[in-house]
Amino acid sequence: MYNVNILMEALPYIKKFHSKKILIKYGGHAMVNEDSMALTARDTVLLKYVGIDPIVVHGGGPEISRAMEKLGKKSEFVEGLRVTDEETMEIIQMVLVGKISTNIVSQINLHGGKSIGISGKDSELIRARKKPNMLINESTGETKEVDLGFVGEVICINNEILEMFTSNNYIPVIAPIGLGENGSTLNLNADTAAGEIAQNVDAEKLIILTDVPGLLRDPDDPSTLIQRIRVDEVPGLIEEGIISGGMIPKIETCVNALNGGVKSAHIIDGRVKHSILLEIFTKEGIGTMIYK
Repeated sequence: MYNVNILMEALPYIKKFHSKKILIKYGGHAMVNEDSMALTARDTVLLKYVGIDPIVVHGGGPEISRAMEKLGKKSEFVEGLRVTDEETMEIIQMVLVGKISTNIVSQINLHGGKSIGISGKDSELIRARKKPNMLINESTGETKEVDLGFVGEVICINNEILEMFTSNNYIPVIAPIGLGENGSTLNLNADTAAGEIAQNVDAEKLIILTDVPGLLRDPDDPSTLIQRIRVDEVPGLIEEGIISGGMIPKIETCVNALNGGVKSAHIIDGRVKHSILLEIFTKEGIGTMIYK
């Protein structure tokens, strides 16, 4: 017997999100694994065909580290941010724009979508400034000032170019590189860039694909998934240590996006087949939803 209930369950959500923008941040397994990338791209195309406007932002940390290793350069991180000298910035640009963006665009086009790859430098899409030096506490108890190099933070987004693409049925695929002063190139955190763009294009949802089921009360037990979090619950969960490590910047990105007008933010498992569709078109959803 054919199960039309799935389609009937999806209908209210298709109506609700028709003509709305949804910002999807590709990351983790959904980017590294070719089969997962193809599935994610196909699901993104499906969103477009049911009348939703997806915008994609992607990272590329592991690929960048591999490229640096091949070229004999060692990756250095300070509190999760890659220290970026001029040569590293060239490698980052080469990997993000020259390889990853083109791969995602190819997959979307292959599955019947119209896609175009752009970086934050194109048409001044993302204007950025150099991140100030960071103060870090060393094991000796002393405080040290660290210059991260060509690492930036977003100043403003040029919505005009994205509006032009989405209104002409294109799916923009954005590499998180910012335009700094005097035309310089700055390396941006992909999650942060995705959150900033989501706010500026008035996105209905921000969806961050990761390699974990969402926020877990016990990191070793997937059954402890927290499905819904209100923004005002976040400080308490950080204090309790439930939100910790690499999950802190992701949740903070979601909170900032919600405070900037995005209706809901979701951290979902990109390893699960059709995770984007399950999140958007089913009552249960998947992963963790943050809302106001």
